[in-house]
Amino acid sequence: MAMMELLLKEDIENLGARGDLVKVRAGYGRNFLLPRGLAIQATPSNIKQIEMQRRSLLKREAAERETALQQSGLLGEVTLEFPRKVGEHGLLYGSVTSMDIHEALVAKGYELDRRRIQLKDPIKEVGEYEVPIKLHREVTAGIKVVVRNEEAPAQA
Repeated sequence: MAMMELLLKEDIENLGARGDLVKVRAGYGRNFLLPRGLAIQATPSNIKQIEMQRRSLLKREAAERETALQQSGLLGEVTLEFPRKVGEHGLLYGSVTSMDIHEALVAKGYELDRRRIQLKDPIKEVGEYEVPIKLHREVTAGIKVVVRNEEAPAQA
């Protein structure tokens, strides 16, 4: 089992934070992390360079966290409504997915990556749901998603 040491350029869930030195399997590093620009080889010069950049990374991290907190406040007030066809037992024909939520957020003027929407399973029943959106590794916002029968009148 060949291992390699890499320096992370981005936060990767279940692996580490930006600037961390991690040991991963060679295939994962060579085929996934390096081609996507998520990590760089852990050479002595790269390690020295990362240490020098750590101060600017901390400043940028603080600014990103502050922006995420502001965005969290705005997203906390958002309510998305999805009228859908419903069968006789209250189950939807189809479902409401993270892609639907992303499109509704973009239509309201919020630009964010679809992968940040932390919807575990598609919504398949009528009701109100709280959907978490991970804006930063320390900041998660919740938006309210209402799924209703499209034939029922909308509630004010």
